[in-house]
Amino acid sequence: MVDPSMAYGLVTVFGGTGFLGRRIVERLGAAGARVRVAVRHTTAGVPPQGGDVEVVCADVREGTTVAQAVRDSDAVVNAVGLYVEQGEATFQAVHVGGAQEVARAAREAGIPRLVHLSGIGADVNSESSYVRSRALGELAVREAFTEATILRPSVLFGRGDALFRSLGAITRISPVLPLFGDGSTRLQPVFVDDVAEAVVKAVGSPSASGKVYELGGPRVYRYKELVELVLVHLKRRRVLVPVPFFVWEIQATLLGILPNPPLTRDQVILMRRDNVVSDTAFTFADLSITPRAVEAELPSIMA
Repeated sequence: MVDPSMAYGLVTVFGGTGFLGRRIVERLGAAGARVRVAVRHTTAGVPPQGGDVEVVCADVREGTTVAQAVRDSDAVVNAVGLYVEQGEATFQAVHVGGAQEVARAAREAGIPRLVHLSGIGADVNSESSYVRSRALGELAVREAFTEATILRPSVLFGRGDALFRSLGAITRISPVLPLFGDGSTRLQPVFVDDVAEAVVKAVGSPSASGKVYELGGPRVYRYKELVELVLVHLKRRRVLVPVPFFVWEIQATLLGILPNPPLTRDQVILMRRDNVVSDTAFTFADLSITPRAVEAELPSIMA
């Protein structure tokens, strides 16, 4: 749990209306922080206002608005993430340029703490533009704000998540469940509330400055095992069919013409590679957090 003796002051959160961001805002408020939620549009899913939560308009791609948003803050959290490129909202613009703007503004304002959310597997040499942008974003943040804390969560799960919500929906309408490849890709799903708690800990812990943490749940699963967990929980029987990755890539290319495709090439590329915590990384344990397992939370998130 969060140490109640920590003094948080005013924390500005970019991306505070997203799946993870909303939990970060809630946890910071519960820890006694005053929270400023920086959003592009104040009508877009803003957490309930009142108490010590305020909302301001800011776009991470626009330095002037970012500088205004971080003014007088004691800490800044960048939880902005983009999963599908649309128009000018590209991975490069948001994950790299936007991350750099936030880090630069925090440094120039003399803010002592910056926590940047990235992802496990960030790699400048990846064939995925999403993964490359995450890695380049980390480099841009580190260049602008040397002592930033970088958190790399694995696949997030929780009520309303993309992973188990999609699996549950497919099992309701299809007697057959396609697997990515043979279903052997290794994943280490992490409960979204645990990541939010890690953010709060990182904000309040000077010892976290300059470190990179990889955040995964307590167990590593094959993708096929996760599908089977869902079927057991829902008490359904379905045929699991291995589907070669090149077939997924063709499907993703065809779906790419849609404004909000249900599957992208970057997602297929991500499923080719294991997404687990490395042996040498700082982890939840270094933040005194015990992450929760999928089995413990599945009943509530799929209710």
